[in-house]
Amino acid sequence: MYAVIESGGKQHRVIEGETLKLEKIEVATGETVEFDKVLMVGGDTIKIGTPLVAGGKVTAEVIAHGRHKKIRIVKFNRRKHFRKETGHRQWFTEVKITGIKA
Repeated sequence: MYAVIESGGKQHRVIEGETLKLEKIEVATGETVEFDKVLMVGGDTIKIGTPLVAGGKVTAEVIAHGRHKKIRIVKFNRRKHFRKETGHRQWFTEVKITGIKA
């Protein structure tokens, strides 16, 4: 059984037991999170929401919080003696999917 959920403005296809990194969620490590925005549930039969599946829930356990690898932003103008370099590290929350309910 799998589901498509929306979290942090992005859609993720998840299955039970899978770990994935989502946009930062303000929940302590070890607690559970419920995702109510379930767009689709698949398995033997497929339920597609309009736009959300009625009564659909995905539960997950928060494993850790962290930051992704640094992304480098470079602005450069040739022959103008201009170079600007900055970086960004995005926060994430790592979760493990514990249950899918249609």
